[in-house]
Amino acid sequence: MPDFRPAVSLILASPGQGIGSPVGEWQRLFIELSMSGDTIFGKIIRREIPATIVYEDDLCLAFRDIVPQAPTHILVIPKQPIPSLADVTAEDKAVLGHILITIKQIADQEGLTEKGYRVVTNIGEEGGQTVFHLHFHLMGGRGMHWPPG
Repeated sequence: MPDFRPAVSLILASPGQGIGSPVGEWQRLFIELSMSGDTIFGKIIRREIPATIVYEDDLCLAFRDIVPQAPTHILVIPKQPIPSLADVTAEDKAVLGHILITIKQIADQEGLTEKGYRVVTNIGEEGGQTVFHLHFHLMGGRGMHWPPG
């Protein structure tokens, strides 16, 4: 797991967004979870913090992103804690296959299939991963461009 101490210093120094403000409270929660090894997604799975859930079964959970990058932006996560795609093993085949089928079903349910959609997972610091619990972004409802980043 990455060393979050530099990020913690930067977050705490952010002007106008200190602890006590709504953004500051999310920052505090992120810092607390990062230091404990838990993640915000673990808290969502356990219903310790709210989320707009669109799908759930024994293996995975899907909910709307709180900072959407497209008209439809849903995160699909395994309930089992896997830090990233780089950490999957052969034992994870069933849950990963299940998640991909679930993403397709959610895309159908959200009306994204006809025009298309994008599925992304970020791996590691340079890949843009900020929450170290495997998750897939399902995004649609607008044209997507390439390259993405």
